[in-house]
Amino acid sequence: MKLHMQILIALGLGIKRNWHIFFGIIAGVFLGIFLYAHPNILVSNILTFVGQMFIRLIQMVVIPLVVSAIIIGITSVGDNKQLGKFGTKMILYYGILTTIAVTIGTTLALLIKPGTGAAHYISENVASGVQASVQTAMSQQQGNILNLFLGFIPNNPVEAFASGNMVPIIIFVVLFALALAKVGDVNRPIVSFFESVFAATMKITDWIMLFAAPGVFALTASAIASFGIDIFEPITKYLLVLLAGFAIQMFMVYPVFLRCFSKVSAPMLFSAIAEATMVAFGTASSAATLPLTIACCEKRGISHKISSFVLPLGATLNFDGTALLQTVAVIFLAQAYGVVLDPFLVIQIAILAIVASSTCAGIPGGGLITIALILNGMGLSPEQLVAGFAFLFTIERITDMLRTTLNVTSDAVVAATIADNENEINYDLLNNPQAYEEIA
Repeated sequence: MKLHMQILIALGLGIKRNWHIFFGIIAGVFLGIFLYAHPNILVSNILTFVGQMFIRLIQMVVIPLVVSAIIIGITSVGDNKQLGKFGTKMILYYGILTTIAVTIGTTLALLIKPGTGAAHYISENVASGVQASVQTAMSQQQGNILNLFLGFIPNNPVEAFASGNMVPIIIFVVLFALALAKVGDVNRPIVSFFESVFAATMKITDWIMLFAAPGVFALTASAIASFGIDIFEPITKYLLVLLAGFAIQMFMVYPVFLRCFSKVSAPMLFSAIAEATMVAFGTASSAATLPLTIACCEKRGISHKISSFVLPLGATLNFDGTALLQTVAVIFLAQAYGVVLDPFLVIQIAILAIVASSTCAGIPGGGLITIALILNGMGLSPEQLVAGFAFLFTIERITDMLRTTLNVTSDAVVAATIADNENEINYDLLNNPQAYEEIA
């Protein structure tokens, strides 16, 4: 049986096991279509409230979960040499997947030219101004990247925690955990405290997941009711490029990656994380999905040591789906405004997309928000591209749901690969869906 058929069957098994969440997505689509044709303010407000409540509930545990998971993961490794090996592999694997995603997005966008159809909606005067800005500012933006990396270092960790700025939080927590691992047994009281925090947050996650089906239903219905099915018509080529890129990354790149770097079966892994991918699709938030991703991996064969170390860092720094989307979106804007995409500019867009995606918050809309970084590298600002951004935001929710599903899957792929490399995976459990422990 061909690999793509095995993956589709595995996804089908995952949907069967989690029919209530899948039913919530489908029912949400139909209700959204009905509400778009027959608007009802009261029902729409209730759906928005239920959907936002679900996201808030699950985001509530993200910071304590990330902090406790990283501290436990790093201190449990113990050996600094082994820890360095884990970290090196994680960065290498995430880097490979993100680079491939950006390459796919760039190639498809340059071949299909999704932005040309939107060009006649753009004022000629505005387009000329954008072209001039790109031409004059290309060589003056190098310092922005240095300032960006400087911003990763928190000058006040407490402020970073209070504002939920995840990258500085991760930097501080990783350094703190490394210090705890270095000081020896004196760290036991603090490590034991965070082990309790982790266990409690995972239990809260189980409770919250009882609300997953109505939460995903409400979020899906709200998105469709706001824009309707007709939103796809003026931006069809852009959407098709993204769908093709996401499909190539999901059904070709991830399976080939797993086959090259591990013995993990892609169909079995996709089946094991089915709950997480469906919730990722519904919430469009990899941060909100993180507790469920960890639960799926740990309860289906990937060790706690690997899951608690790799997945929180991946949910903060690894966004290959976002990088693909941002690359296509920026090239779409450049084509719509008539900007000449010479090789140097294309390479710059690709590099900045990798950087921008790593700074993207794992929340709905985060992918388009950090596009500003790429535009700054081109000498532009979002304010200059209002008409172009209107197209992108028209289907932003739909593309956000798709790219988040890709991001969450990528995190699990890397975690499974490292677990296989380090003999930290239970294949008897991973390859036996009938023995999976329920998530909730």
